[in-house]
Amino acid sequence: MELLVAAILVGLPLAWLVAFAAYAYVDAPKHGMRPKRWAAIVFCVPLFGFFAYLFERAERDYDPEDDPYAQGATFEIHESRRGEELLDPGDAGRDNAGRDETTDDDGDEWNDPAGVDL
Repeated sequence: MELLVAAILVGLPLAWLVAFAAYAYVDAPKHGMRPKRWAAIVFCVPLFGFFAYLFERAERDYDPEDDPYAQGATFEIHESRRGEELLDPGDAGRDNAGRDETTDDDGDEWNDPAGVDL
């Protein structure tokens, strides 16, 4: 029983360290970094080394030509909805009679105090 507890207490953190180092070793060349150096740092400096690797690696360059989701990323309206009038969501700014409440009788739509003209 004691051997099992010792194996769990030592083996599980060691397995995590090896997994983090293996990830850094495999991922570092993709970012133009030295894989052996970063795997050693991640393994020898537990947890902090892995986060240092994640923060230090360079972002990959984004090329919209390679992005399959960027092709035709314009807002498109379904054919059955073309030519329809745009609706005011929730009829905001209208009273029950359908009159526009955003403008006062004097034409000041922002309800500024007297003397404030922008």
